[in-house]
Amino acid sequence: MRKKLAQILVVDDQEEILFSAKMILKKHFETIFTTNSPKKIISILSENDINVVLLDMNYRIGFEDGREGIHWLKEIKTLSPNTIVILMTAFGKIETAVEGIKIGAFDYVLKPWNNEKLLEVIDKAVTESRKNGKKTTLEKIEKTEKKYFVGTSAKIKQAYSIAEKVARTDANVLILGENGTGKYVFAEFIHQHSERKNEPFVHVDLGSLSDNLFESELFGYAKGAFTDAKIDTPGRFENASNGTIFLDEIGNIPLHLQAKLLHVLQTKTVTRLGESKPRPLNVRVIAATNSDIKTEVKNKTFREDLLYRINTMEINLPSLRERKDDIVPMANFILEQIAEKYNQENWRFEDNVLLYLEKYPWKGNVREMENKIERALILAENNTISVMDLDILDFEEIQENDENPLSEMEKGAIEKALFKHNGNISKTAEELGLSRAALYRRIEKYDLKN
Repeated sequence: MRKKLAQILVVDDQEEILFSAKMILKKHFETIFTTNSPKKIISILSENDINVVLLDMNYRIGFEDGREGIHWLKEIKTLSPNTIVILMTAFGKIETAVEGIKIGAFDYVLKPWNNEKLLEVIDKAVTESRKNGKKTTLEKIEKTEKKYFVGTSAKIKQAYSIAEKVARTDANVLILGENGTGKYVFAEFIHQHSERKNEPFVHVDLGSLSDNLFESELFGYAKGAFTDAKIDTPGRFENASNGTIFLDEIGNIPLHLQAKLLHVLQTKTVTRLGESKPRPLNVRVIAATNSDIKTEVKNKTFREDLLYRINTMEINLPSLRERKDDIVPMANFILEQIAEKYNQENWRFEDNVLLYLEKYPWKGNVREMENKIERALILAENNTISVMDLDILDFEEIQENDENPLSEMEKGAIEKALFKHNGNISKTAEELGLSRAALYRRIEKYDLKN
């Protein structure tokens, strides 16, 4: 049997899993790499043209929530966008794997796996990898340009205007804003509109880095620097050479590590753990935080000199509450993008959805909107998304009066669902996406008792 020309990387902390996977895959694919440490993923990807990564989701004893797998999935997609990732998870942990698919994984397999199923999934992934490799630069640029939604609110237009101007320079940028306002997308926008756009854009979630991993992850390490340091490994700063490094959630860095980061930014050099000679850096720095960074400086929990170093230009992203006129067009934009992601067309919202979208509080901002619309598209039928599909019917924090048309629509939706289910509270609540208690409150509010 002729092997396919493909390079597969298997990452799992159990040696028996690695051995088993290699025995199965080497009969069908040309090159199989294995590693029991996810820390080696970056170096393997940088040195080889990996088509598919088969990635376990848990590596530390006692930690079974799959967050490590999600973290490394994001790293792979950032460093090597054309590499296809398949997640491995145990039965009962599928929910986290589904989350992984939403953010870029190709598929998942359950452990212990079925050999035929494993080969089938990897074969499809290899095919997809080859398709990705054939995309032209023009197609990539068009795709990049399509994912930015500006809107019409004065605050967001001002933010994009500043971003376009600062993108033409090498000035460090600090992006401020609530969770979910799009700080990552904004940082990427600046990178894509800069002279560095054809160089790496490296995202670092500082909130997910433990203190003992901070230096090795950011600055790299030499072979033998510590027990698991088997090979020389560059850090994130070196991986971003000539490009942009995005330091997300920079407000989470402990004080004793802030000094180390400040030294790198001041000297524009980085020294790997286990080495003494600094390496020169040519990297543009964009940082972001959802914390009140200036208050942290006053409270002595964030270094003032580090703040001055990272915020040559400061950009504030408004919450959706501050740009209500953008909510409906943004929802339509997001729906179009998600439909394209799933290779579907002609999706729309029911007419009464638009008022609900404007009134909903959107505590999670754009990220929450994306999540709800993607979920709705998966659940809805006939290419039409209803209020119930979006799960935005429960307005506990919105004070409404009886003259508000939103109240009338909610009342009508409840009456319709009650009639459909012959007054069955459980079925009505399930359809409306409400708890039984919340439904009872509304029945009383609108005087819908029999």
